[in-house]
Amino acid sequence: MPATVPASHTELTLRGILLGAVLTVLFTAANVYLGLKLGITFATSIPAAVISMAVLKLFSDSTIQENNIVQTIASSAGTLSAIIFVLPGLIMVGWWTDFPYWLSVGVIGLGGILGVMYSVPLRRALVTGSDLPYPEGVAAAEVLKVGAGVGGHEENRRGLLAIIWASLVSAGFFTLAKTKLLTDTVARTFRVGAGASGAATSLSMALIGVGHLVGMAVGIAMLVGILISWVGLIPWLTSQAGVPAGTDVEALVGTVFRTKVRYIGAGTMLVAALWTLLKVIGPVIGGIRQALAANRARSGGETLELTERDLPITIVGGAILLSMLPIGLLLWSFAASGALAAHAGTLVLVSVAYILIAGLIIASITGYMAGLIGASNSPVSGVGILTALGISLILAALFRGAPPEATKSLVAFGLLVTGVIFGVATIANDNLQDLKTGQLVGATPWRQQLALVIGVIFGALVIPPILNLLNSAFGFQGAPGAGPNALAAPQALLISGITKGVLGGTLDWQMIEIGVGIGAVVVLVDELLKRGSAGRFSLPPLAVGMGMYLPMEVDLLIPVGALLGWSYDRWARGTANPAFAERMGTLMATGLIVGESLMGVVYAGLVAAAEKAGSPNSADVLAVVDTYPLAMPVAAVVFALAIGALYALTRRSSAVAPGTDPVGAAPPPENFR
Repeated sequence: MPATVPASHTELTLRGILLGAVLTVLFTAANVYLGLKLGITFATSIPAAVISMAVLKLFSDSTIQENNIVQTIASSAGTLSAIIFVLPGLIMVGWWTDFPYWLSVGVIGLGGILGVMYSVPLRRALVTGSDLPYPEGVAAAEVLKVGAGVGGHEENRRGLLAIIWASLVSAGFFTLAKTKLLTDTVARTFRVGAGASGAATSLSMALIGVGHLVGMAVGIAMLVGILISWVGLIPWLTSQAGVPAGTDVEALVGTVFRTKVRYIGAGTMLVAALWTLLKVIGPVIGGIRQALAANRARSGGETLELTERDLPITIVGGAILLSMLPIGLLLWSFAASGALAAHAGTLVLVSVAYILIAGLIIASITGYMAGLIGASNSPVSGVGILTALGISLILAALFRGAPPEATKSLVAFGLLVTGVIFGVATIANDNLQDLKTGQLVGATPWRQQLALVIGVIFGALVIPPILNLLNSAFGFQGAPGAGPNALAAPQALLISGITKGVLGGTLDWQMIEIGVGIGAVVVLVDELLKRGSAGRFSLPPLAVGMGMYLPMEVDLLIPVGALLGWSYDRWARGTANPAFAERMGTLMATGLIVGESLMGVVYAGLVAAAEKAGSPNSADVLAVVDTYPLAMPVAAVVFALAIGALYALTRRSSAVAPGTDPVGAAPPPENFR
């Protein structure tokens, strides 16, 4: 339930905006570097909330809502750094040699602002009018509540201890893994009949926390996706290729997953995303109607609750339409020179229409993803693939048989359009997560939405110089003249490869068609399960697609966390105070995310510093030993014991509820400061 808030409270302040700006620079730089080097980014909401609480505690009038604004600004900019999954592709295809500052700012900023605007009416459809779990939004709200002292003294004390202990254990394991005393990945490949497969997991306590928060339906669906890929597809596809004696099985399995199975997963996600869109389009339209009704009520002098005040829908609609003008000018400046000059007008009209329509679709899909599994675990690169496919197919139909020089220009143009829509995808994904946090702490939606726009502007101004710095220092793999130390940028390499494949006629469509077929079957199974069980059971198709598309090491522990969370909640329902016991489990799971997220920030800074100092292997900046054979089994045992101990400690702390106030005593007022 959303918190009750006073009629007036400190929320959107200059000091909060300035603190958000500082955190934006820190987190965005770290995310850009890690994303290009290792192919991963970290969620910035919770680290930003923790730092904000520590800083603003120095001011006597700070509030939980003000801290929420700070994390909203920092998280939007940190999330926007995922544009690195697209823009480096323009260098990889040889179109750019660096990142033109204002053009890059325009692509990033306009896409991000569109993402904020598109997701305003989605708040009513997917946040207040939905039972989606929003694991990271809930976790961030719990962190803010405990930090602000909401609730009874004893409950807060125990809740804070649950977060602290889980954070320390999570951060400690992360650090030990980076020293190489333990390992953070357990992986094996093996032969299966005439083919091969593998099993792998990242020993990430944050993934256990996410699994606990998303619940069993999503966890089971992801496990089904994992099994489809690794028990069915990979053994089948590798057996077709053959695995003769002496084959590097690990390399073969990895290649088949990247070049075939991920495309099958993308096809499944395409069907699941379209089905999801059909299901949420009614609530989305309803949300728009409610927003229009709220605007009429406001115009008629009616005072709305603070927690129901979105940006007026007239401003939202006007901002969306007006933004098409600078987007059109940006695309015109790109297309009006070179091989596409004669068709610049057609390209701009078609692309603006595509951005206008696809933007709302993508915002709905990624917003739903955030609610289903969390922002940091949402496969936005998969959405980037679908976006790139869409614009590439349109361009291929318009310019069938184009000469090679025009094809190269079309590839670059397609990547630019994908970049704009990718900004929509990432911000809508993050925005709804933040709005869920705001709902739970009694924030004013329009202030959060304005804070998101501010965060987008900060991020758009910061990201291009960081990209240019990294490009000049290292370059990107796959780009012309890339050196041995070039950054991998795996998602940008994949998305640019798909765009070239469609426009050059080399894409393997068979894999995507297989994925579409699997997606159709999963949708049917989900509907039959819901109808046969009166809604008690389901198999979310998008979660199945994510389980297929994401590497196993990224998502295997989410179903494990879901099982642990289900088991814990089942135990909690038998205690004297089930609500308190379940909240303690939520706080412990939140701590698992907090600890690893904060250490992710520290590690990113250390890696960047080591790279700047000339380290030949900056990713191992914390390593104190070389890899040794027992690191993997020892790490697995330590990880399992640590998780088991945390759940046992949480159960013991939750078994007896905090003492109640004496009969007749007035309950203390909630303190949001």
